[in-house]
Amino acid sequence: MNTIVETKHVCKTYGMNGVAVEAIRGIDLTVNAGEFVALVGPSGSGKSSLLYLIGAMDSPTSGEVLFEGRDLAKLRDGPRTDLRAKNIGFVFQTFNLLPTLNAFENIEIAMRLAGMGRSERQSRAAELLGRVGLSERAKHQPRYLSGGERQRVAIARALGNHPRLLLADEPTGNLDSKTGTGILELLRTICSEDGQTVIMVTHDFRAASYADRVLVMRDGRIRGETKLQAGQNINQAMEKLLELELQ
Repeated sequence: MNTIVETKHVCKTYGMNGVAVEAIRGIDLTVNAGEFVALVGPSGSGKSSLLYLIGAMDSPTSGEVLFEGRDLAKLRDGPRTDLRAKNIGFVFQTFNLLPTLNAFENIEIAMRLAGMGRSERQSRAAELLGRVGLSERAKHQPRYLSGGERQRVAIARALGNHPRLLLADEPTGNLDSKTGTGILELLRTICSEDGQTVIMVTHDFRAASYADRVLVMRDGRIRGETKLQAGQNINQAMEKLLELELQ
């Protein structure tokens, strides 16, 4: 398999009120193309900090973060921004949709910012709206969409530029369990059918059980990992993850 993301003894320290806080403590990680990987752990475990490093939204204090072999910290601002815009899609807990734009326009704008031509981006936006089941909601602004519909728009927007990597930070955190399950099934389908690489951060073992591989984080370190089988019963998967958490 081709490696898409690799971290080499990555550390991240933040200064807070004059105190050094070690968010990431020497993490070595490899993610292959087409994998669905979940980072699971409680608040403060470092999982979101690691996601931001992988997504070129932050730089490590030490160590290396490689995207398809390129050290992200060594890229200048321009190439770094270009790589992020064209190769990495982001899905956030709070959706981050522009309130004055409708669903179609919210999807299209990311492609426009990446330099995609008008005809191509309009065709792509329509295709993605159909893919997430929202063709009939194309002209609706976010305030007229449910939470689950907003997150589907956000996922479609993240996929607009055919990213090599999709990063999802607590994508079901603001959703009820039924709606959240629909979002997880969509991410699972995108990975399985399209070969999309997905890295998802969550505190929820049930959400993590949709992934191929789960990494349990605590105190800025990866404390263990497990691979889950396709079609595995969700309850069995959760039991396996709980066993890992208790180790």
